[in-house]
Amino acid sequence: MAYRLCSFFTFNFKVLTFDYREELKKIPHRPGVYQYFDKHDELIYIGKAKDLRNRVGSYFVNENQLNGKTRVLVRKINRISFTIVDTEIDAWLLENSLIKKHKPKYNVMLKDDKTYPWIVIKNEPFPRVFWTRQYIKDGSRYYGPYPSVSMMHIVLDLIRELFPLRTCNLALTQENIRKGKFKICLEYQIGNCKGPCEGYQSEEDYDQNLSDIKDILNGKISVVTNRLKEGIAAAAASLDFERAQLIKAKLDKLDNYQSKSTVVNSSITNVDVFSIASDDGYAFVNYLKVMNGVIIQTQTLEMKRRLDESEQELLSLAIPEIRERFKSLSREIIVPFELDIEENERIRFTIPKLGEKKKLLELSQKNVAFFRKERLLQYEKLNPDIRTERILKQMQKDLRMNVLPQHIECFDNSNIQGNYPVSAIVVFKDAKPSKKDYRHFNVKTVEGPNDFATMEEAVFRRYRRLLDEDQPLPQLIIIDGGKGQLGAALKSLRLLGIERKVTVIGIAKRLEELFYPGDQYPLYLDKKSETLKIIQHLRDEAHRFGITFHRNQRSRKTFVSELENIPGIGKTTVEKVLTEFKSVKRVKEASDEDLKKVLNLKQIKALRVYFSETSLSS
Repeated sequence: MAYRLCSFFTFNFKVLTFDYREELKKIPHRPGVYQYFDKHDELIYIGKAKDLRNRVGSYFVNENQLNGKTRVLVRKINRISFTIVDTEIDAWLLENSLIKKHKPKYNVMLKDDKTYPWIVIKNEPFPRVFWTRQYIKDGSRYYGPYPSVSMMHIVLDLIRELFPLRTCNLALTQENIRKGKFKICLEYQIGNCKGPCEGYQSEEDYDQNLSDIKDILNGKISVVTNRLKEGIAAAAASLDFERAQLIKAKLDKLDNYQSKSTVVNSSITNVDVFSIASDDGYAFVNYLKVMNGVIIQTQTLEMKRRLDESEQELLSLAIPEIRERFKSLSREIIVPFELDIEENERIRFTIPKLGEKKKLLELSQKNVAFFRKERLLQYEKLNPDIRTERILKQMQKDLRMNVLPQHIECFDNSNIQGNYPVSAIVVFKDAKPSKKDYRHFNVKTVEGPNDFATMEEAVFRRYRRLLDEDQPLPQLIIIDGGKGQLGAALKSLRLLGIERKVTVIGIAKRLEELFYPGDQYPLYLDKKSETLKIIQHLRDEAHRFGITFHRNQRSRKTFVSELENIPGIGKTTVEKVLTEFKSVKRVKEASDEDLKKVLNLKQIKALRVYFSETSLSS
């Protein structure tokens, strides 16, 4: 690939001691490629720019304006080299070429470096058609590469079924054929070859088959089917029905293959489609190649972020590399958003809004989203910590927190018309329940149905104890309830002086609204988001744990209050019974022999009468 280089300059400066402003004046306002070298004169970064001076100067601003990784890069720059080119497209292509050649430490690279198979029509008399992984510039025609080996074999098998071609590697020159140097083989006998080695097939007939093969490989299937239909009509007109049937069989095979292909509007010819999906560390780029209304190639490749690059930057780096790898010369490239690259007569970028091209882009986006999901699942199966870290980072981002919510606590209250009020707290660590840390509280200071006061007491008692025992506070506190419950919890946190040390939110169940202190508008998360699912899990777990404790307390207290009215059984005796048998259910199921451990015969008889007249649930 040739580049029209206007000039070439290099200059050096020490970033920390040299006045780089003076050196920047030597860099022109022209498109080009810049290269950064460290103190060992090792190339560490390559970039392109439509304005070299502005782009290079953007690195040497206040450090607070750069992300962490870029700050590290800038501190290592010791020398800058730049190349001026005529157009931004030239800079774009040159950047890709240099990155591939030098593989700088801080540049993004496509992870997939394996070789793909091609279908080749060999440059020789009576050309062979076969597959190879070696791309040799010997005048042969190469089609592909094929990311899917199975798809490549499907295409090759179709060609061999439709057209009898030689598979031998003999030098079938006209002179050798005239001299009779070769003899027909088994392939001729079984009908897979027409015997050009002995002159049974002319080069013109062989080349006609190759013309159809080239059309199929280029996606021009309709051209071949029309040609076959004309052949059927001509054979039928000459009453050669056997030949017509053979051509009809070929047409059926071709139609069957075409029905399995992804067909789009036939007016869309020679177009590349790109889309991207990314997360914090990786990006995935999908590529579709469309020829004559048929998708003939598709592949999704992975990239690893090096300097927190945006999706626009990653996609602009991936496109020239993928196009070169797949030998694409398409002038139209469909992309999901604008790229910072000027168009010219060689390349045109399209961002479709409607129609068939929009559907193509959506298909590419579905492919890349599926690939990203599957790849992340593979990573997480191999290393569960990756999933935990991803979920926590997403929660931190969604909930606008400054730290990862590795320790989360959720509160819930339970009572029946103010009777038997209890509170429960559940604890999640690294997005998973930590049941050994669950706690419940018997409310002591609240009379009647006052959910706000109950929440205030529970929160105060929980975190006063953590502070007294010098235990770590959670990063996130979730209150099951709306603004009222959230305000009550916040009141206790203020009394303890920790309201600024933790993030506290309330969740209202009806619309799954998240409330923040001092914010009148709730936050709504996507119903399918993992952050909301974790919060719902916390809320539901707190409710389950609280209800279970509440039922046990209600059953126990009801049992105690009822038994105290039985003659001969007092409060002390009831406590002994519950201490021994732990639950009402066990008391019911206990035998007289077991009950004699804590009751006399008169008390046992009274207890049996009580159970026969009432039906307490445990």
